[in-house]
Amino acid sequence: MFSMTFSIKSKHLFLVLFIFISFLDVLGLLMKVSLLELIAKPLIILSLMAIYISSVKKKNYWFLTALFFSFLGDVFLLDKNNMFLLGIAAFLITQLIYIKIIIGHLEKSSLVNKMTAILPFAVFFMVLIYILIENLDGYLWPVVIYGLTISMFGVVSLLNYITKKTTSTLLLLLGALLFIASDSMIALNKFYEPQEFYSVMIMITYILAQYFICRYMISRSTTI
Repeated sequence: MFSMTFSIKSKHLFLVLFIFISFLDVLGLLMKVSLLELIAKPLIILSLMAIYISSVKKKNYWFLTALFFSFLGDVFLLDKNNMFLLGIAAFLITQLIYIKIIIGHLEKSSLVNKMTAILPFAVFFMVLIYILIENLDGYLWPVVIYGLTISMFGVVSLLNYITKKTTSTLLLLLGALLFIASDSMIALNKFYEPQEFYSVMIMITYILAQYFICRYMISRSTTI
C-alpha cells in the first residue's frame, strides 16, 4: 500500500515538474531569455521519461530509447545553425522507433483502411515539399527523408486509430499530428518564410505531442 501511494505521488510530482519545465521553456521563448530556454529545454524530455518510468511496471525500452534521441535532438537544436542536421538525425531515429512500436500494435486492416490512412499524409508531404523545394538546396534529401518518415508516423498512427477507436489511440494520433505540425513549422521557418510566432508554436505543439505519445504508451502498458 505504501509503495502504491508513493508511486502515485511520484507520478503527480513528475507531471507537475514536466508542466513547470515546459512553462519555463515557453516563457523563455516569449521573453527572449535564451538562458532560460538553454536550461529548460533539455529537461522537458527527461521529466517526461520520469513520468513514464514512474507510471508503468513493465517498461518499453524502445520507447525510452526514442525519448533519449528526442532529448539529443532538443540539445542539438539549441544551436539551429551548426547542429541542425544532427538534430534532424536524432529526431529521425525517434520517428523510426515510434513507427516500429506502433506497427507492433497494429491489427489487421482492409485495403480501404490502409488507403484512408495513407492519402492525407501523402498529400501533406507533397504539398510541403512543393512549398519548400526552391529553398532547400543542400538540405533537400535530409528534409525529404525526414518528411517521408514523419508522414509514415502519421499513417500508422491514423491506421491504429481507424482499427481501434479508443481514447489512447486518439491520443497517439493527436500526438503524431502535433509532432508533424511542429516539424512542419520548423521547416517553414527555416526554408520558406520565417515568422516570429513559429518558435513558441513549435515548442507548444512539440511538448503536447510528446506528452500525448507518452500517455498512449502508459495506457498500452496498463492494458496489456
